[in-house]
Amino acid sequence: MSSSKALRQLQVASPVPADIDIAHSVEPLHISEIAKELNLSPDHYDLYGKYKAKVLLSVIDELEGSRDGYYVVVGGITPTPLGEGKSTTTVGLCQALGAFLDKKVVTCLRQPSQGPTFGIKGGAAGGGYSQVIPMDEFNLHLTGDIHAITAANNLLAAAIDTRIFHESTQSDRALLNRLCPPNKEGKRCFGDIMFRRLKKLGISKTRLEDLTPQEVKKFARLDIDPDSITWRRVMDVNDRFLRKITIGQGPEEKGMVRETGFDISVASEIMAVLALTTSLADMRERLGKMVIGNSKAGDPITADDLGVGGALTVLMKDAINPTLMQTLEGTPVLVHAGPFANIAHGNSSIVADKIALKLVGPGGFVVTEAGFGADIGTEKFMNIKCRYSGLTPQCAVIVATIRALKMHGGGPEVVAGKSLDRAYLTENVALVEAGCVNLARHILNTKAYSVNVVVAVNKFSTDTEAELNAVRNAALAAGAYDAVICTHHAHGGKGAVDLGISVQRACENVTQPLRFLYPLDIGIKEKIEAIAKSYGASGVEYSEQAEKQIEMYSRQGFSGLPICMAKTQYSFSHNASEKGAPSGFILPIRDVRASIGAGFIYPLVGTMSTMPGLPTRPCFYDIDLDTATGKVIGLS
Repeated sequence: MSSSKALRQLQVASPVPADIDIAHSVEPLHISEIAKELNLSPDHYDLYGKYKAKVLLSVIDELEGSRDGYYVVVGGITPTPLGEGKSTTTVGLCQALGAFLDKKVVTCLRQPSQGPTFGIKGGAAGGGYSQVIPMDEFNLHLTGDIHAITAANNLLAAAIDTRIFHESTQSDRALLNRLCPPNKEGKRCFGDIMFRRLKKLGISKTRLEDLTPQEVKKFARLDIDPDSITWRRVMDVNDRFLRKITIGQGPEEKGMVRETGFDISVASEIMAVLALTTSLADMRERLGKMVIGNSKAGDPITADDLGVGGALTVLMKDAINPTLMQTLEGTPVLVHAGPFANIAHGNSSIVADKIALKLVGPGGFVVTEAGFGADIGTEKFMNIKCRYSGLTPQCAVIVATIRALKMHGGGPEVVAGKSLDRAYLTENVALVEAGCVNLARHILNTKAYSVNVVVAVNKFSTDTEAELNAVRNAALAAGAYDAVICTHHAHGGKGAVDLGISVQRACENVTQPLRFLYPLDIGIKEKIEAIAKSYGASGVEYSEQAEKQIEMYSRQGFSGLPICMAKTQYSFSHNASEKGAPSGFILPIRDVRASIGAGFIYPLVGTMSTMPGLPTRPCFYDIDLDTATGKVIGLS
């Protein structure tokens, strides 16, 4: 171990203290020391205080010719509402690889939203002795990326309503004159961004005075259909009362009232763009191509049509750089992006993974986490993220717990905030074995991508040897490369050494190239049905609205995009109460929407909320500041 890693050997306590107490018990290394471990020079990053830094994208260009390390994705079985420790396992695995197995390793994690942090779930820095620190900074403002997304999203929302307002009261020529005011020489010219719209319209003229009246109308009047607008305002707080609102009620808005609503910031398409972009230039193009709705003639209206794509990029120019942090044991972490895992693709950024793979080099490891169960997170990781990144994972880890498997085997309902039923705290091998049908389907689905699958059983203190052996046997019988019992929550990296060894072997023994679930050149419905089949569905049922949207997106030329299913994380099916491995059901598609800038079509399966609500007793009851020390207390 290097000297800096040696300084960070954990002194674990039993029983395991609260997460925030563990986080405060370890003094983080200055982030420049973590950067040095990765051979990053001060020119490669910008400091954000003592314990965080933004790694600059220039690192990718400088290391372009060097080879990548191994690429590992961590997914999970279908979870309980309490979560099964996917982030904790991701961190613990990396601590094992870096602090105990002497491998170069980088953990790539999503930035958590403040919604769940103050709501029902708590933070997402890992847990126990497998955490990212400083935990409070990780879970709160970090380096402001989510705030930048919020600002950019709401600038676009304001631009939409403002454009409708001004078009309603002005003639075509007046609109043109106001869009192109005289410059210092008194001459009216197109702004640089306007040439994007002219090109889209097939107008090759470069002087205003050469436009015909018909061309003036086409260029200046977007003629947005208010009923088609899909772009909503966002904020990074769970606020159910903003799900549906009415805007434009002020007297100055001249009766231009319409219904809209707020989403949580991580559900913004701009967050998905950040996660899927590959460069600053690519991000500029994606932001400009975002579709906010249609014209009354049925043509898509983009952010660049509104003239705002460049300004959005300016607001996002620092957010594109991943944030460097550290684990409790001093291994490096890149935190970047956090797209909603139900609605968007739920994976951290491509640029963070690309930087990390170059930094660890051959024989090193990059471990990234996919949101929710493997049916949502890992599927989207493979079919969306890997398509755009061109990266190929060698190993997929599936995190399982005895608790979740008992639930899938027919155990009582698990409810956040309520004590666990006795069935989850006492030995019941039969219940575990019955629930392993869920694990088996996740293994089968994940193996279909031609990666080796390692099952990590996140051990709780109430789990028995017989229950753990039942899971291991079921995993191997289902085709897992290996199944390992892990105690990283209680012991840090030391408790995941066997998992690290297994993951290394799995990466070294991949024999086939990555295989996608579906090709892009088939229709939208065919792609939806391929994914539905992997869930166990026997068919798909489309609402009238879904049929209409599929027809429209196909006509507009968007049918070649991958599919991002928006569905419950609590079941393979659309029904959250259907546990285990349901099959033979008909998957209902309520609506189909598109994130054109991010680059995917997202069908809505059943009822999905893009703005969570607060429970009766939110996490914020426990969160406070010790005014004597300045430390955050009660964060979980």
